[in-house]
Amino acid sequence: MNPELTTLRGLHLPTGGGSVLQGEIVAAIALGFAAALIVGLARILRARMRSTVRRAALRELAVARNLAPQARLTEQARLLRRVVRTIAGEEAASTRGTAWAQKLDGTFATDFFSRGAGQAFVDGLYRRPVAADPAAIDAELARLFSRIKA
Repeated sequence: MNPELTTLRGLHLPTGGGSVLQGEIVAAIALGFAAALIVGLARILRARMRSTVRRAALRELAVARNLAPQARLTEQARLLRRVVRTIAGEEAASTRGTAWAQKLDGTFATDFFSRGAGQAFVDGLYRRPVAADPAAIDAELARLFSRIKA
């Protein structure tokens, strides 16, 4: 054997510092667990807020189905303003005319409001009653509202 190896001291844990080291490890684990818990709760709350807007919009759309055709269209237009205000803010909800159609199309990722039957919400409320199919408008609004993520 090598004589230098025989003079080496055996390995052992430091004395008196073992409990401090364990305390730091426990604190790190507790902090990591707390951080994971906070992140998880934040994600749940964000998801709940998103689904609340979606559910409220769909619920109010269902209530509007029981109204007369022109009152139904008016209530759906009000609902669209409130949804856009909630999603994109007051400035976005205050636009008018073709800018409103573009804002609706951009918010819902569609062309329903600039090219489809949704044009009735842009300027059709102030004209003679349009011969639009209320069931088709309801179905499309329900589809768009069910895709709300924000």
